[in-house]
Amino acid sequence: MFDKVEAFYRPANVREALRLLQSGKGQARVVAGGTDVVVEGDDSVRFLIDITHAGLSYIRQRRAAWVIGATTTMAELEESELIHALAGGLLSRVARWCGSALVRNLATLGGNMANGSPAADMATPLLVLDAAVVMLDARGRRKLPLAEYLAGARTKRYSKSLLVEVVVPEPPDGKGCRWSFQKLGRTAVDISLVNVAAGLQLDFRGRVKWARIALGAVAPTPMRAAGAEQRMTGRVLDQALLAEIGAEVAREVSPISDARASAEYRREICSVLTRRALEECSAHAECSL
Repeated sequence: MFDKVEAFYRPANVREALRLLQSGKGQARVVAGGTDVVVEGDDSVRFLIDITHAGLSYIRQRRAAWVIGATTTMAELEESELIHALAGGLLSRVARWCGSALVRNLATLGGNMANGSPAADMATPLLVLDAAVVMLDARGRRKLPLAEYLAGARTKRYSKSLLVEVVVPEPPDGKGCRWSFQKLGRTAVDISLVNVAAGLQLDFRGRVKWARIALGAVAPTPMRAAGAEQRMTGRVLDQALLAEIGAEVAREVSPISDARASAEYRREICSVLTRRALEECSAHAECSL
């Protein structure tokens, strides 16, 4: 793709980056680590806008939320003490799965979301944490639920908008509250064939107070398994319920067949990984009760 690029810009702030993006007439592409843009090889791109100097690399606590700048790398998430303190370190653990060490030093959280891949590893844990994104466009800043943003990330809906940060609200806490991430890829650092993030809280009787399940690479966008979540609430988490939830998520997903896996295989694996994630959550939760 780079033989078609006519200009490369490195703006010093987000306003300048936004101006360049909007003047690109649909032929400009924002880059940071560039790990997705290079692989994509889009020949329509004529202008590259590098936002790594635009002040968007940060991890902060703001009121009752964690705020992560769009150009924060996977390596920074992996090492951050603030992120280690969020949901039992869920995002730090997932960042460790995002490619090789060389890739993690370049790949950014904002890029992982903006690319809109249904297999994006960071999307499912962010969905179970009820994350939102902050966008900047000509009208100013606006906040969108992550699920809404992901639904339009691969369309032209946000072509003149800049993703500036990801906001994670204070997650549920307390005894019996735990989180898990499960991934299957061809290798440990490869793109997901399927990935699953889950969180739940058990009461003192072993009943589910709430549950959250998100699945990647089994639908056009990363998704929450709302039906499965509802089925779990108020029930004892035993092997019978795990089997029922595994079957339910298999019904909710709509995977495709491609060079990496068949739809049938992905459907079966999402059921297996969901059960593993819930079992991991419940095992940790029982230890804390």
